[in-house]
Amino acid sequence: MNHMGEPIREKPLPYKVWGDAYIDSGSRDQMDNAMRLPVSMAGALMPDAHIGYGLPIGGVLAVENAVIPYAVGVDIACRMRLSVFRQSPILIKQKIGQFKKALLEQTVFGAGGEWRGNQRAEHAVLDDPDWSSSKYVAALKDIAYRQLGTSGSGNHFVEWGAFTIAEDDAALGLEAGEYLALLSHSGSRGVGYKIANHYSQLAMTFHPNLDKAVRFLAWLDLDWHEGREYWIAMQLAGRFAAANHEVIHHRVSKAVGIKPVAVIENHHNFAWKEWLPAPPGFAEREREMIVHRKGATPAGRGVLGVIPGSMADPGYVVRGLGNVDALNSASHGAGRQMSRKKALHSITKTERDRYLKERGVTLLAAGIDESPQAYKRIEDVIAAQNDLVAIVGQFRPVLVRMDGKSKGEDV
Repeated sequence: MNHMGEPIREKPLPYKVWGDAYIDSGSRDQMDNAMRLPVSMAGALMPDAHIGYGLPIGGVLAVENAVIPYAVGVDIACRMRLSVFRQSPILIKQKIGQFKKALLEQTVFGAGGEWRGNQRAEHAVLDDPDWSSSKYVAALKDIAYRQLGTSGSGNHFVEWGAFTIAEDDAALGLEAGEYLALLSHSGSRGVGYKIANHYSQLAMTFHPNLDKAVRFLAWLDLDWHEGREYWIAMQLAGRFAAANHEVIHHRVSKAVGIKPVAVIENHHNFAWKEWLPAPPGFAEREREMIVHRKGATPAGRGVLGVIPGSMADPGYVVRGLGNVDALNSASHGAGRQMSRKKALHSITKTERDRYLKERGVTLLAAGIDESPQAYKRIEDVIAAQNDLVAIVGQFRPVLVRMDGKSKGEDV
């Protein structure tokens, strides 16, 4: 088998950009380079885009019969989950001590955060047969057991808030009104991180002559054993991430004695097999492609998703409009407008806390680098993609917990 790299295109394939005014030149350069890969077929850049490893966060890349570990991201299946409850959000203020206790005792944060002893969760995902799909993945099962139901670091959070829906929505089974809601953002934790790095390093060894500009976009052909192995591992990490959120929501809501009446959830660091219009030069009208959404929300026609703002700004439940120019995608959040380092040196705790107080948000823990001022205005980002998604409802944070340390991957 010839695993050698191939020459990249001299010029990038064309792709469309949403919210160009909010996107830095570095992200554009990264997307341009991704569109020069010999396996690339189509792409799009979302309005929350900012620099990542290889592919920019907010980048969508469709390739033929291959998967790129770093175009999926180091936190495989980083995702959102929103649970909506029949109760009024006024309950948070009425029982603030109970709601705080639920977040403080039923969530775990930090890069190495884990549950111990009888606090560890049980879930069917731990019995998934794909843990035996390879020796490498099998060795990660113990990490999965320890970290199931935890949130990690960086921009990951669990927060209570108010969900407002303007019109009755039969698909959600909700009438117009304001509801108590729980929103979480996290992924596959150490499991996904280790899978991503292991298979990305493997891909890079298979393409030793690949241009340095796209070194982190080395791919694995899905006809190769290694490509199929990563694909199975990625899918498993996705199921683990979904279980992770399920455990968090069950524990936190049980602690305050309530059950959800609706749940909306989605991945935004993943690769999917999808049929898209074939590029020029192909006889077929449509072709199956591997669509990588790194910090991008699936937005096929009618598909529900969650696009959060910051710790103090609103998030949105949206319904996809199926725009094929965007590869049926939308943003995954507001997107950073300043790096973590810049945020740490330019935003004071006083400024952050004033911003939170003005919006009625109580913060239990978070690093200064996650301050709302470090992010783009979510209203601008949402407005820039009104041809990609329709707004279903708005989530307003009230009680927020994140990792207290100022570090982490922007995912």
